[in-house]
Amino acid sequence: MTRGARNRWIKHPGNPVLGGGYGTCFDLSMLRLDGRYRMYFSWRPRKAIAVTESADGFTWSKPTIVLQGSGVNTWDSDINRPSVVLRDGRYQMWYTGQDTSGTERGSRIGYATSPDGLSWKPGERPVLEAAGGWEGGNLMCPHVLWDDAESVYKMWYSGGERYEPDAIGYATSADGVVWERWAANPVFVPDRTHPWEAYKVTAGQVIKTKSGYLIFYIGFQDIDTARIGVARSPNGIDGWDRSAANPIISPDPGAWDGEACYKPFAMRTERGWMLWYNGRSGHLEQIGAAMLEGDDLGFDD
Repeated sequence: MTRGARNRWIKHPGNPVLGGGYGTCFDLSMLRLDGRYRMYFSWRPRKAIAVTESADGFTWSKPTIVLQGSGVNTWDSDINRPSVVLRDGRYQMWYTGQDTSGTERGSRIGYATSPDGLSWKPGERPVLEAAGGWEGGNLMCPHVLWDDAESVYKMWYSGGERYEPDAIGYATSADGVVWERWAANPVFVPDRTHPWEAYKVTAGQVIKTKSGYLIFYIGFQDIDTARIGVARSPNGIDGWDRSAANPIISPDPGAWDGEACYKPFAMRTERGWMLWYNGRSGHLEQIGAAMLEGDDLGFDD
């Protein structure tokens, strides 16, 4: 069997699995609870984060809004791009808050907690704001892990332009609220030798493994054309090694994801990998799924 055959991600034939009459559904975070999948996703028409559940990862329940923006002239009048962690029976969410009033445009990272993952209490202020430099005036797309071995929260976040950020930074926290940036940010930047990601890299989902870290990320060829790749690192900070199979998910011309494939979220399963992502055609984004049999992500060992 060739490497290409081993590393072929198969898109679900019923894609998109979420969207349609709901309008634009995008940028998700997933939990596996009692044998079921729980998806938190960004619901653009409602300017909110919603939750839906599934037994198989393909057929989803009617969404329920769990967190909405605070209103006009606030830093979080529109909220999206959640990252959810369940730790010691407590749910925690980091998300992007955006001011849409026109008076203080920008994106920041907020924080909310919940006893059940359904009723959420957001904080009054952002927990991380752009500091200029490579971050520009916008931070978004947080992905957070709790590291038991080091007793610390680890966040990978995107910064830069508002429409699509430019690169990925890293920060740590003891409590999930007060964050310390890595001194050498950004930690993940475009590889200019690969045209498909040479413009920007954003929205990384990071998974800790026995040997290091994986990052599933968006690579931009230009502002309108995006694909999905995967890389690995011994520490999640530097020494990144791209998969030879990249890009692993690409648009299918004329299809629901024919113009761009965004924001991956992958999970290891009994048979291999499942990955959810949002695809775009025109102005509509919807969520689809793809599968990979086995463990081979295409790295050159």
